[in-house]
Amino acid sequence: MSAALDASLVLPPDGRQSPTALAVARGTRRLLGGLGFATVTELPLASGRRADIVALAPDGAVWIVEVKSSVEDFRADAKWPDYRLHCDRLFFAIPQHVPADIMPDEAGLILADAYGAEILRHPGEHRLPAATRKALLLRFAHACAQRLHALADPEAVAGGF
Repeated sequence: MSAALDASLVLPPDGRQSPTALAVARGTRRLLGGLGFATVTELPLASGRRADIVALAPDGAVWIVEVKSSVEDFRADAKWPDYRLHCDRLFFAIPQHVPADIMPDEAGLILADAYGAEILRHPGEHRLPAATRKALLLRFAHACAQRLHALADPEAVAGGF
């Protein structure tokens, strides 16, 4: 069996997300992939925050998508404005049952389920300073490489070899 088909080479969910959040993230990543973006989830940022989805466009543009699975999830999150410091565009991704009108107008909006997503509103662009972009791209690349290594050799990564 090829590695691409080996079910043991799949990163397990980390347990922080609800099934709804996982479904919204999956559909959102499918949309972004179709638009040519590479994505990584749960990326630690320089501020200490952790972005739900960071998307990297072929031209180097960086989008952050915050997944909100319920009204309560959104209301409990006062930190979302901090993510603007780490991206060119900030979006929220929500499931059908979350009212779109509670989402801030200054962020983009994506409606998603487990199978796909649609951008309902694009946000304004606020380009990252060059040094911030470089640091974020290095963080993105490092996280992706570490996760690929963990898939290929989980014992080495877990054991710190």
